[in-house]
Amino acid sequence: MSIFTKKPLSILLAEAEESDKGLKKTLSARALIALGIGAIIGAGLFSITGMAAGNHAGPGIIISFIIAAIGCGFAGLCYAEFASMIPVAGSAYTYSYATMGEYIAWIIGWDLILEYAVGAATVASSWSGYLYELLKSFGVALPPELTMTPFDSMTLTDGTIVHGMINLPSVFIVVLMSLVLIRGMSESAWVNDIIVVLKVAIVIVFIVIGFKYIRPDNLKPFIPQNTGDFGSFGFSGVIRAAAIVFFAYIGFDAVSTAAQETKNPKRDMPIGILGSLVICTILYIGFAYVMTGVAHYTDFVNNGASELAPVAIAVQQMGPVGADGIVIPAYPWLNTAIIIAILLGYSSVILVMLLGQSRVFYTMSKDGLIPKVFSKIHPKNRTPYKSNLLFMVLVSVFAAFIPGRVVGEMTSIGTLFAFILVCIGVLVMRRDMKDAPRGFRVPWVPLIPILGIATCAFMMVFLPFDTWIRLIVWMMIGLDIYAGYGIRHSDLHKKGYDKKGHSIVNYSGLGLALLLILMACLHHYMSDVKDYVIFIFSLIFGLIHLVVYRIMETKNRKKEHTVVNVGDEEDTL
Repeated sequence: MSIFTKKPLSILLAEAEESDKGLKKTLSARALIALGIGAIIGAGLFSITGMAAGNHAGPGIIISFIIAAIGCGFAGLCYAEFASMIPVAGSAYTYSYATMGEYIAWIIGWDLILEYAVGAATVASSWSGYLYELLKSFGVALPPELTMTPFDSMTLTDGTIVHGMINLPSVFIVVLMSLVLIRGMSESAWVNDIIVVLKVAIVIVFIVIGFKYIRPDNLKPFIPQNTGDFGSFGFSGVIRAAAIVFFAYIGFDAVSTAAQETKNPKRDMPIGILGSLVICTILYIGFAYVMTGVAHYTDFVNNGASELAPVAIAVQQMGPVGADGIVIPAYPWLNTAIIIAILLGYSSVILVMLLGQSRVFYTMSKDGLIPKVFSKIHPKNRTPYKSNLLFMVLVSVFAAFIPGRVVGEMTSIGTLFAFILVCIGVLVMRRDMKDAPRGFRVPWVPLIPILGIATCAFMMVFLPFDTWIRLIVWMMIGLDIYAGYGIRHSDLHKKGYDKKGHSIVNYSGLGLALLLILMACLHHYMSDVKDYVIFIFSLIFGLIHLVVYRIMETKNRKKEHTVVNVGDEEDTL
């Protein structure tokens, strides 16, 4: 068997059937839409909108949201076709296994950890900060040392600098959401439904209240004239803002990981994926229109360190104008409501991200690429509880001790990479599986998948050098695990020794190591501010892998030569 062996569609469809030992089918189309909204709407809506409008697009941020939605829609259509055709837990990992083979599936499965597990830790870290702000507004002060990682610090009002020890609130929310997932899928969906209703209600309240205070002059010019710098207003500013707000849509793809727990996946998965995207796009456009209508976009620039400042500025402009020409805020309580919406939004994002990660690991475990323990199902709750427990511990530790800003952009690049492979997968599937039954078909193939690939690749190219370096390091760690365990225990790869497959893995390791060293040197010599930690670590990490994979390839050639000699001796006898 080759490492590019594809998992037969018949096996995948057999796994999708419900059994007493498998995942329980409980989700409807409505529940899937709620899961999608729960994963998409987080604090990004409240913090990114004002920043992107103030620095790049002005009121044209509305167009930016539409462009970003179209970009996500390309990938969303591809996800919808796959999810209706292959309704198995695993999302992009499973789709890649069916269309491009085991090796590519492993790469995307490892990459998805960036989106789901690391993403959940990043969100949990921010959740802690907003909880601190909410309690402080009610006169309750948590010890700041227990709300920050050891790498964070805070300056108090008296000038004292406090250093963090452990981020306990982030641990609390991760543990709570993990326990909800272990309890059962229907219970998890119920909790998510309540959270979604509450946070969407607050967003709608902001839109409805703010709509009557929109001042038409604030929306003129709709697209401010370019300042002379690329991305600073004008058409280029609208596109730059679209790239920024694109990440406010991330999360809809997590719906596809619940395909195996959906009652009628062929019909409901496309509805869940595309329905949640459409609803969130409408809410985002309404929010952006009100925000830039009640306050001038220039008011959102240099508004202080707080991510909530743009929303606070908009709320301050919601009220009648006094005799002195100053607006009297009519709804000061709305700022507190927005913080509550953010906490609720982050809670549902963490819930759905942990759900997605546990289901991807469950599927990878069933395929033998990681230990079988992670595909064990709870006898009563019918959930992959050991996978849930593993990520409860890992994500909690990560959120407690690692600053969220370190890996925030890694989540974005990991997601974009997954989108690209899913779009490629649709092209491959249309060529190799033309007659396979589908509940939904992507229109205008190959145009839509190609546009999806181009859009996501464009976003990735403009991410910083250090984000690419971290992605390469992450993929090298994943390759190490595949070389040491996955390729030796895969259910489709157990028979015989695949010399060519091992060579591909070894040369991939050598190539990534060289690429890491090259990227580290470019980043170091092109940056105005030198980051010696990343530079030295990348060089050492890359050199070690060059030596290790060179040794592994030498052993691989000797082993294959030994196998040939033994075969010759047997023929002679």
